[in-house]
Amino acid sequence: MPDQEAADPPDQISVHGLRVVGIVGVLPEERVRAQPLQIDLDLYIDLTAAGMSDALADTVDYGAVCDSLNRTVETSQPELLERLAAQLATAVFAVDPRIEGLRISVAKLRPPVPHDLATSGVQITRRRPA
Repeated sequence: MPDQEAADPPDQISVHGLRVVGIVGVLPEERVRAQPLQIDLDLYIDLTAAGMSDALADTVDYGAVCDSLNRTVETSQPELLERLAAQLATAVFAVDPRIEGLRISVAKLRPPVPHDLATSGVQITRRRPA
């Protein structure tokens, strides 16, 4: 992860701008109508083998990661984006044991507030649980 002491930072796979639709929010209208969300994800993983072999088997299949993210949003209906981000992180770690850590952002593309606001969101950074 970027703040590791004495170790080189790991390589990174980025998946940005994944658009999904899900139920998340505290307000009554958010509990009954799905809303558009955007997910940005950085995976921390050693890409040395993939760089040498050019083989998908030596890296993380980000298509599978996106499928997992989409499934999690579809089946989860949390009130808070913070909870959804934590659930998404857990789902991503389950995709591939080589993922060392991640940074994930989840944003509501139409926040339900009476202000001129493009998005509202959260970002979390996690290391693989021991």
